Amino acid sequence: MLDKVLIANRGEIALRILRACKELGIKTVAVHSKVDADLKHVKLADQSICIGPNPSPKSYLNIPAIISAMEVTNSVAVHPGYGFLAENADFAEQVENSGFVFIGPTAECIRIMGDKVAAIKAMKASGVPTVPGSDGPLNEDPETLKAIAKRIGYPVIIKAAAGGGGRGMRVVENEETLVTSITITKTEAQAAFGDGTVYMEKFLQNPRHVEVQVLSDGQGNAIHLGDRDCSLQRRHQKVLEEAPAPGIPEDVRQAVFESCTNACIEIGYRGAGTFEFLYEDGHYYFIEMNTRVQVEHPVSEMITGVDIVKEQLLIAGGEPLSMKQEDIIFRGHSFECRINAEDPVTFLPQPGTIKSYHAPGGNGVRVDSHIYNGYRVPPNYDSLIGKIITYGHDRDSALSRMRNALDEMMIDGIKTNIALHQDLVEDAEFKKGGVNIHYLEKKLGL
Repeated sequence: MLDKVLIANRGEIALRILRACKELGIKTVAVHSKVDADLKHVKLADQSICIGPNPSPKSYLNIPAIISAMEVTNSVAVHPGYGFLAENADFAEQVENSGFVFIGPTAECIRIMGDKVAAIKAMKASGVPTVPGSDGPLNEDPETLKAIAKRIGYPVIIKAAAGGGGRGMRVVENEETLVTSITITKTEAQAAFGDGTVYMEKFLQNPRHVEVQVLSDGQGNAIHLGDRDCSLQRRHQKVLEEAPAPGIPEDVRQAVFESCTNACIEIGYRGAGTFEFLYEDGHYYFIEMNTRVQVEHPVSEMITGVDIVKEQLLIAGGEPLSMKQEDIIFRGHSFECRINAEDPVTFLPQPGTIKSYHAPGGNGVRVDSHIYNGYRVPPNYDSLIGKIITYGHDRDSALSRMRNALDEMMIDGIKTNIALHQDLVEDAEFKKGGVNIHYLEKKLGL
């Protein structure tokens, strides 16, 4: 068992990690920027230490400061949460080289999965279904590029190998614009990510975003915790998620589950991870793997009863998986609404002081949030201030509980996107299940 864990994050995920540590009897260290001294997990941790000014590069992205904090507090491990340094292979490597434990996969795994070309190659070798594509980086020869696009079939999408979050992508509808589009994408990728490598894939017109949650111990054991539908997105950012993904044939679902767990064993994966897919016309197409805990992990916890963060901690402590696949029983349905401090119409961030806050409750309602009365939402970081998660014996009951929870939640002093979620849970198409990734933006007129 790990002795003392440093939490290298902030907000709701930092509090989530702290709670899991306390349940396991693990001491905690909270690092924070100057503006974050009043965060709830900072007040509750066994120790806290300021690691720098408010800007992320000088605090939460400052690798030397975080490793120094581990040294002076005698921490044995670091949990990166999500965002910031969670998928930074150099950080994981420096942590391990400094004699500490990184709660996550090896630096090698992070590097492979962080490079989209390498990740697709690894997944194809493990039998995970992938999008028809170039099967590697694109070269400079126009005729070769045209031949690849013709084989795949238009429209195609050009993607930066080091891209993410919807950046470094360009859709090409015909051969006339292909070469120019590739050149532009390479230039943009080099400027944005320091890597001009790009590849080509078939552009799926109206897919859903479906992902598979896995746990693997790096000792030859891996399980899945089912899938999640994350298709309600705005500018490639998820807004509302649910588990399981509705309307997918069980044989198709089980086949992709098996391929994901096999891939984890093949690559020696360690910890929690998520395989992200586009799903269209009965087929899954791998797009990337997130080598960390996801914002939306609670919906998988609700339908399985598995504490994903606790499993991360146990695996990092050297223990094999505490359960086998046959131990996982899927029950009911769960939704998660991301509550952001933002204008519900313009989506602009709304930092400020929360004058009063009341969380919803009742059977099947969970709230993961770090906010409280008088808490000041700073302007320096992501606008996520909490998540409402509901559970029901079926999709309708879980959605009904979400509707009630949204009506109950009260946050006064700042604007939030609660009104958007209230609209979404009443949306006729969403209530049917299975909307595609373009649905929300079309609904919002974006």
